Amino acid sequence: MHAKQVMSRPVHTVAADVSVYDAAQVLLNAGISAAPVVDADGSMLGIVSEADLMYRPEIGTVPGKSWLQRLLTNDDAMARDYIRSHAHRVADVMTKNVVTADERTPLRDIAALMQRYGIKRVPILRDGKIVGIVSRANLLQGLLAREPSPTEDVAADETLRASVTKELARQGWASRLPTSILAENGVVHLWGYVDSSTVMDAYRIAAENVRGVKRVENHMNVLPPEVRFGV
Repeated sequence: MHAKQVMSRPVHTVAADVSVYDAAQVLLNAGISAAPVVDADGSMLGIVSEADLMYRPEIGTVPGKSWLQRLLTNDDAMARDYIRSHAHRVADVMTKNVVTADERTPLRDIAALMQRYGIKRVPILRDGKIVGIVSRANLLQGLLAREPSPTEDVAADETLRASVTKELARQGWASRLPTSILAENGVVHLWGYVDSSTVMDAYRIAAENVRGVKRVENHMNVLPPEVRFGV
C-alpha cells in the first residue's frame, strides 16, 4: 500500500503569519495535534504542533533551568528557547525541517521515517503543496484493511475509493474534520470523526450506495461536545 491510499484529507493548515493563539484555536477546533504551516501560495513551510505551543509565559509553563543547565547551554540555544516560548507568530515557533513524503511512498517507508525521526505524522506533498497527512493511526487503519493476497486489483480499489470520496464530497453534512477512506477488495473502510451518530450513519449509507461497494466497515467516532465546541 502507498501513502495516497491511507492519508487523511482534507488537511487543516495554518498560515505562517497568524498568531500562536490562532494556531491553538485551529488545533482545538479541528481536534488535531499538529497542522502544516503554509505560505500565501499554499506551499508548505513547516509544521506547528501542540508541543510548540505548550510552554508559554502566558500560562506559566516555561520550564526553568538550573544553574548547571544555564552553565552548559550556549547563548544560541538559550535564544532559540526564548523565541519558541515568547514569540507570537507561528513562523517563529513552528518546526521548519519537516520530514515529508509523496503520494506514491510505500507505507513501509513511511513507517521507517516515523521510527527513524521519532515523529507521529508525515505530511504528503505534491509539487510542494500538501495533499494529505499519514499518521500512525492511518498506518493502523491500513493494517486492518490489508490486502489478503498480492494478486488484488489495486487500480480497481483506487477507483472505488475515488468514487466514494467524490460522493461524500457532494454532501453538505460531510464532516469538516479530516477523514480517511480505504478500499480493499470492494470493502470500504471509513475512518475519522463526526459530530453525531446520524452523520456517521449517513457516511455509511452514502458509501453503500456507490456502485461496486460490497460492504462498508464504519470505524468513525462521534466527537464529544466539549471537543466540538473547543471547551
